[in-house]
Amino acid sequence: MGRIHICVKRTFIFVCVLIGIISTLLLAITLFGHGYFHQSEEIEEILPGIVVLYVLEAATLVLSIFGVYGARKEKKWAVVLFSVGMSLASLYLFVECVNGYQSKHEMEELTREEHLAMMPLSGANQTDLEGLYNMQTNFKCCGLVQGYQDWGTDIPISCLCSDEDSTDFKCVAPGNNTRFVIHYPNSDMSEDDDHKGLMDEHMLVYKEPCLPILISFVGYDIILIIGTLVALKALWDVGVVLAITILCQMRRKVDVPPVIFTSQPPQYRELCDTAECLT
Repeated sequence: MGRIHICVKRTFIFVCVLIGIISTLLLAITLFGHGYFHQSEEIEEILPGIVVLYVLEAATLVLSIFGVYGARKEKKWAVVLFSVGMSLASLYLFVECVNGYQSKHEMEELTREEHLAMMPLSGANQTDLEGLYNMQTNFKCCGLVQGYQDWGTDIPISCLCSDEDSTDFKCVAPGNNTRFVIHYPNSDMSEDDDHKGLMDEHMLVYKEPCLPILISFVGYDIILIIGTLVALKALWDVGVVLAITILCQMRRKVDVPPVIFTSQPPQYRELCDTAECLT
């Protein structure tokens, strides 16, 4: 077994390999996300965060390699480098988790203000309308705050509640003066009966407004990200603890009494009987 206990050594190597695999996957996801948002207008805002992710993930990948090398070859400097580097990375991740939790309420309020700025919905621009239509279709909701009433008399087709949805979601019947809109009101098409029509008395629309649902999803996403970071930090901390344990075992010395060999025969002293010694 050498100076390192075999169980601790194998566990440490397994943790290092696991950290390396996770770092590689995260690096691939970051690279894919960078390519996806490369042509978008938001790239300037998220680019510093992407750079930080590149550095952090590449550093943990390299440190995991040093950890495996140090444990297998019993190289003290490699294990020390792993423990110090992962401790700093874990500390950074802890700070980010705290900042993320503190910004949860701020992100929810920012989402609320951005969507309330679209009111009234009848005057929203084309880009906002497309986002609202997709949100209503995915979340099975209508409007932002007061439900279908936020749309006035022209209710978009994405608010219509089908017979299947009526059993799982709350649906209500709008007023008689409303009509459904098949195409976007701000599109280049002329407003004729081809894309607008009167609501049938049996037609239902989703009752729940979309803004509370969206805000709850934003909060849930933030908590999910923080939970993932906490789990990743815990794995890094386990690696640091195992690295420190291995370092302590490397420093431990076993005291063995020295054995001296000589070529000269030992000197014996002849003992006499009691009677002979008295004469």
